[in-house]
Amino acid sequence: MRLFTKKIIGGAGDLTNGAPTDYKDNLYLAVNGAWQEKAEIPADKSSAGASMDLDMLIEKELMKDFKNLAADDQQIKSSEFLQAIKLYRLAKNVGFLKEFHEKTILKDLKRLEDLKNLEDFNQNIAQLAEDNFILPTNIWISADMKNTSKNAAYVDGADLILPDNNYYAPDNESGKKLLAKYAEVAQKLLTMVGYSLENAESTVEKALKFDKTLVPIVKTSEEWAEYSKIYNPMDFSEFVTKSKNLDLKKLVVDQIKTTPDKVIIVQPRFLENTDKLVNDDTFENMKAWMIVRYLVSNSKNLDETFRQTVGEYDLAFSGAKELPTRTKFAYHLSEDTYDEVIGVYYGKKYFGEKAKADVRQMVVRMIEIYKQRLTDNTWLSQDTKDKAILKLNKMVIKVGYPDKIRDISQKLNVDETESLYDNSVKLLKVIRQDNLDSFKKPVDRTVWLMPGEEVNACYDPSRNDITFPAGILQAPFYSLQQTSSENFGGIGATFAHEISHAFDNDGAKFDEYGNMKNWWTKEDYAKFEKLTQRMIDQFDGIPFSGGKVNGKLVVGENIADVGGLRCAIEAAKMDKDYNPKEFFITWAKTWCFKATPEYNERLLAVDVHAPQPLRANVMAQDIDEFYDAFNVTQKDGMWLDEDKRVNIW
Repeated sequence: MRLFTKKIIGGAGDLTNGAPTDYKDNLYLAVNGAWQEKAEIPADKSSAGASMDLDMLIEKELMKDFKNLAADDQQIKSSEFLQAIKLYRLAKNVGFLKEFHEKTILKDLKRLEDLKNLEDFNQNIAQLAEDNFILPTNIWISADMKNTSKNAAYVDGADLILPDNNYYAPDNESGKKLLAKYAEVAQKLLTMVGYSLENAESTVEKALKFDKTLVPIVKTSEEWAEYSKIYNPMDFSEFVTKSKNLDLKKLVVDQIKTTPDKVIIVQPRFLENTDKLVNDDTFENMKAWMIVRYLVSNSKNLDETFRQTVGEYDLAFSGAKELPTRTKFAYHLSEDTYDEVIGVYYGKKYFGEKAKADVRQMVVRMIEIYKQRLTDNTWLSQDTKDKAILKLNKMVIKVGYPDKIRDISQKLNVDETESLYDNSVKLLKVIRQDNLDSFKKPVDRTVWLMPGEEVNACYDPSRNDITFPAGILQAPFYSLQQTSSENFGGIGATFAHEISHAFDNDGAKFDEYGNMKNWWTKEDYAKFEKLTQRMIDQFDGIPFSGGKVNGKLVVGENIADVGGLRCAIEAAKMDKDYNPKEFFITWAKTWCFKATPEYNERLLAVDVHAPQPLRANVMAQDIDEFYDAFNVTQKDGMWLDEDKRVNIW
């Protein structure tokens, strides 16, 4: 057996040596080799590729619109979109913001500095949480995973300064450099808001000391990848006894304005160790950690000098050569805050209702093919098949952009006479309060997880819905100028990928209404787990960009990839102009990717998706039609023995 992926694939920067590549030996390089060799990562980005090209196209289109609209409010028909333009305009007003410099954040830093002890912290814990300060523990509201018609309070722990626990390993040189840069930048920022150099150094030292105590306690990226394991319900009466040092009752009750029957513990290990992390001896370190984290997180919204300073860490983190321009920063700040509003604007202008209807029919067709695949399945019992098909029948399709903008958008008002920081704090508080208020309301199943301008797609297991924003519904994924096989190799595989998430290692635990419920027979689920392990083993340890793939971290996305590709090619076969070469070439084209070493390292550590070149190649190896299309034999690099090919859905 020649498992090509473990033998040939290297890092994103060393994928090609300039020689022409045959599809039989390396599909990814045969399609993308010339691009890989010549492609340059934009100076203000950390990666390049098919998705990034679309991101930049949309960025260019919308930034042009923003510039024109910001010059004349009379052109703006939507009151909500007007607020987005106001925020953009304010964020661009460098001279005006320079007058405020550090002044606006001082009052909030003082709230943290004035905390005397744990008792004082507990008195203020709920208000600090409502005001978006970074605390060692906090809550958020979302659908109860076992009763998705109702919302529940989820209690979470802190996160780390660096992306993942692995960065703190003694032999991780990247982690050491990043933490050193973070400390350097944090010290600069503290002196910029009035701290003496000695006080700044002491504060950062204490903050990093507290951060280090979190490392063995917080969840790893691999643990986070198992979405269903965030659901650990606990009676509220028991929960409030879990810490002697933190007022857990006040944290929850004062924010949601009622006493719940239960809370959902997101990180059980964190809760069990709360008093070890937070106590009288660690209080000063915790306070310093809150001060430093808050200042670093909010500095970009002060003025350009602060943005440039905190940007020194951002560049070290991403590997990008330069920060986005001030205009780009202003646009993205507005887009992040008003993403739904901007998504609807983008969708209506650049996508439209006709395309929305056309794409919806493509998705419906893919679901029908999926049903047929399940009907013909040879390893599931009829009972499990029936429940799986029921789940498909109940699946909600969201295409392009929402039909309406949520009411919260009407509350997100901008005052251009105030500082950017004060506006940002006010806007985030409205968003935070809206989430807290939802505890007493039924779950809104119409909410979209992604805005219309995003180049992405998703499946929500708690709503059993699939979302395909307008941003991704264009070439190379989809185009009227492409053949049917090309479109199915691109967007068709994306549609089926998201459908497949309903039946990946986590999605399979949720029923047709998004409730976490076992709908499998014991025997069927045991077979599914064996297939899942095969997928883990297929990817685990593959070298990439100086590191190795963690098969367990990426298994859910890989199950969706191979299931999506399998169903997409079935759809392509139904058309008279079916061309398997076009199908696989487009599939590979959508995964062209080049990134900075820093970004690749982070993706390997935290991303639940396998590296894109591997997704292009390994999934093709798992599909029998690939071998026929390109006459691949045992002599070729892309050959994978039949008994090693993973086929779940």
